[in-house]
Amino acid sequence: MDSENNGIWIHSFIYLVIVSASVHLLHTLLITPNLTVNHLNARIKKASPTPLRFRADGTFKILQVADMHFGNGKLTRCRDVLESDLPCTDLNTTRFLEKMIQLENPDFVAFTGDNIFGSSAPDAAKSLFKAFDPIIKSGIPWAAILGNHDQESTMTREELMTFISLMDFSLSQTFPSAVDTSNSSKQDPVWNIDGFGNYDLRILGAPGSNFANSSVLNLYFLDSGDRAIVNGVRTYNWIKESQLNWLRRVSEKVKEQKLGADGSSPIPSLAFFHIPIPEIRQGPIYNVVGQYQEYPACSLVNSGVLKTLVSMGDVKAVFMGHDHTNDFCGILGGLWFCYGGGFGYHGYSIAGWSRRSRVILAELERGEHSWGGVKSIRTWKRLDDEMLSKIDEQVLWERS
Repeated sequence: MDSENNGIWIHSFIYLVIVSASVHLLHTLLITPNLTVNHLNARIKKASPTPLRFRADGTFKILQVADMHFGNGKLTRCRDVLESDLPCTDLNTTRFLEKMIQLENPDFVAFTGDNIFGSSAPDAAKSLFKAFDPIIKSGIPWAAILGNHDQESTMTREELMTFISLMDFSLSQTFPSAVDTSNSSKQDPVWNIDGFGNYDLRILGAPGSNFANSSVLNLYFLDSGDRAIVNGVRTYNWIKESQLNWLRRVSEKVKEQKLGADGSSPIPSLAFFHIPIPEIRQGPIYNVVGQYQEYPACSLVNSGVLKTLVSMGDVKAVFMGHDHTNDFCGILGGLWFCYGGGFGYHGYSIAGWSRRSRVILAELERGEHSWGGVKSIRTWKRLDDEMLSKIDEQVLWERS
């Protein structure tokens, strides 16, 4: 009887030892790594060389990337491509971005929304890393705003902008900063504003010039939202009055700074947002350069964006996305409005119509001894064809 009890006790002891060892091994190998921070891999964000400034040759080049619609990398198929272009995945979008960075060598890249296509991105963070990988590897400063599809994955719009702002070399901001008029170096976040991703960036003059430490070009970024319900009707969102109020205040600050020998030349600005304003649909639009192939998809609400931009006076051109098969520039209310054209291969398009990107080039006046303020702003597009063809080059603004 005693020997039988001893055998049961020994077997029970061995069983408990095996179970305990298994639990410890499971905790050590699988659970603990996911619950603790790996301090060896933790690192600080790689900062972009700030502030942004013109080159020594008096130029500043911006690459606009509209509607990447990145999904899950090589697992995500392309939409609206010819059979001869297959196989085709998100990696085609990645290669196009790599080629554009190498060819144009921009000073700054502006991603104007629908950077990821939420319903095809099971993990928003992983998709963002994949989508922005080429620009991060290049070390070029960049910034992004959101479109109407980015938040359809695993992050809210605020989480997305916060995440993007923390990525290497990103100059994106979740909330704008208000410059204290009594102390230009003091900036405080503006919290009481609609949307996430409203901010402005200042571009300094060429090194060694009289304006090396002064802003000569300003960039506004605005969150045009995603979708909304108005009087029971589903529509796209719009830029709100709180955003326009912030924009007017920043514009007044920008206009306080003057360029030129007589101090009378205002600083030009450019604006970037995703969803076009209702006037793009209503027209009339003049001097159209490029393709107008689809009815602009905009909000039912006209919040007065055009009226605000015109009254501000410093904005010379606006750059949008959203409507992938429109790539035109046209004059509306005296301002140029330009589409980027669909960039990403997972976004809708027209089979056989090349994906494309827009380039914006600002050039400084050449003074007798140094570079002055901005003299002109030009733009063109590049197609993702065998030659990366350059098309529709035009002047958007020249200082009179």
